[in-house]
Amino acid sequence: MRNGAPLVLDSVTHLTEAAFGRVALCASHGGEYAGWYAVRRGVSALILHDAGIGRQQAGIGALDWLSGLGVPCACVGHMTARIGDGADMLARGRISAVNGPAGACGIETGMAAAEALAILAGQDLPAAQTRFEMGEARREIEDAGRRGVRVFVLDSNGLVGPGDAGHIVVTGSHGGLLGGKPETAVKAPVLAALYNDAGFGIDDAGISRLPALQARGIAGACVSCFSARIGEGMSTWSDGYVSALNPLAASRGGRIGQSARDFVAAMLEHV
Repeated sequence: MRNGAPLVLDSVTHLTEAAFGRVALCASHGGEYAGWYAVRRGVSALILHDAGIGRQQAGIGALDWLSGLGVPCACVGHMTARIGDGADMLARGRISAVNGPAGACGIETGMAAAEALAILAGQDLPAAQTRFEMGEARREIEDAGRRGVRVFVLDSNGLVGPGDAGHIVVTGSHGGLLGGKPETAVKAPVLAALYNDAGFGIDDAGISRLPALQARGIAGACVSCFSARIGEGMSTWSDGYVSALNPLAASRGGRIGQSARDFVAAMLEHV
């Protein structure tokens, strides 16, 4: 443990400057952005969640990307631990995918996440570095709105802000609560919200935002991780098909198998 004990967090976005040189287990999806964000904070090795792996293996996209930088990275299987819950990943998680540098450290598929974290923490690994910039995108679908309700496509739920109140957000984020906390479902009282189901996963963690949104009077749905690339809002919008929704969304015309575009259109019919 060169630079302190390993970190266990519900999201890679919770990493701070204190992560420099440390090993981190973060319950974010294992997409490229999550890997880049962790490298920007200077972690030395990383464990993420495979988010059902999904379309074009987007849920574990960080593995190859970090391998190119020589950074050990592994992902935990979505049927072994809850996405968005670092403590659960540490307690129950089993490794489902490993990159070359992690394999060289002795990390193997099927290994307990806690064991893998301890092995990585015991290595003499340098802090990761990159000059590459990778930002999360936010855009408006200008021809999709209706009666003053606007439609915003976001790569991350973290980009939702107070100005989104009363509008529709289509995100690339997983549909899981962070640490099981209902207040993390969405930061503004939006009209409707779309997420990626992250393969549903153990305890249906990948869609756990939906009941929390229902309780706040927000129509919510998730698209299948096999229809849209997790972490990419425009893939949710262009490729996604609804795999789960809350009762409020269903009462407004949402349905399983509907395209994301048709889901949004149905929500706008009730404006």
